[in-house]
Amino acid sequence: MKLSRLESIDKCGLPVNPYFIVAGPCSAESREQILAIAKTLASEKISCFRAGAWKPRTSPGSFEGFGEKALDWLVEARDLYKIDVCTEVALPQHVEACLERNIRVAWIGARTTSSPFAVQELANAMKGTDMCVLVKNPICPEVKLWIGAIERIYNSGITKIVAVHRGFSMPAKSNYRYPPLWNLVDEFRKYLPAIPLICDPSHICGNTAFIKNIIQKTLKFRYDGYMIEVHNFPALAMTDRAQQLSLTGFHNILGELREFNEIITKYTQSL
Repeated sequence: MKLSRLESIDKCGLPVNPYFIVAGPCSAESREQILAIAKTLASEKISCFRAGAWKPRTSPGSFEGFGEKALDWLVEARDLYKIDVCTEVALPQHVEACLERNIRVAWIGARTTSSPFAVQELANAMKGTDMCVLVKNPICPEVKLWIGAIERIYNSGITKIVAVHRGFSMPAKSNYRYPPLWNLVDEFRKYLPAIPLICDPSHICGNTAFIKNIIQKTLKFRYDGYMIEVHNFPALAMTDRAQQLSLTGFHNILGELREFNEIITKYTQSL
């Protein structure tokens, strides 16, 4: 893990323009939905298209995703629009189903990261593959669990790893769904400075009204990219409606990020 962060992102083999951007709906809800959103986001030249095939829900009986059927929609979108796709994996059979379809990018969710046993099973299933794995912070504010999860994946032979800061569950009331706890971001980087780190403002905020503000706050931390939930009809989404940007809203956010990067680049070159 001695690579620089930019070199590590390059190893993932995914485009960076100029940020590592993962975007798409919270859940894969239908073939038509996936193709419609993927078509627009592919034109935005994002790094990877995301959608949950399996959804770990708090309450049984809630919508838990379409599983392997959803993976087939993602594959169709990938092949049609020439865009990399990813989904959440929580069980070894999820990894196997992705590999069968040559889906080489996956993320490990906050609830799974909290369980060393679960992460080790995923690491074992990924061993010997060339997958790119995005590891979200654990739902509890424990940096060592996050680091341990990444080490387990790395020790299985996976070198394409990206950490995802998506906020933490806290008992105190907050304006945010999962408060960011910026001090833990600093602590994480001290331990694993070579690992690319991207931010998930959708889960931190829980409401699109706060996303622009939280992204502005992230700029001083110089994240390597962002994972953002985007839906073509957010008000009709089957999961997490409030935190999913519209296609237009995402386009505007992306434009501001790229404009900011140009300003920083010009300033740096002038020094």
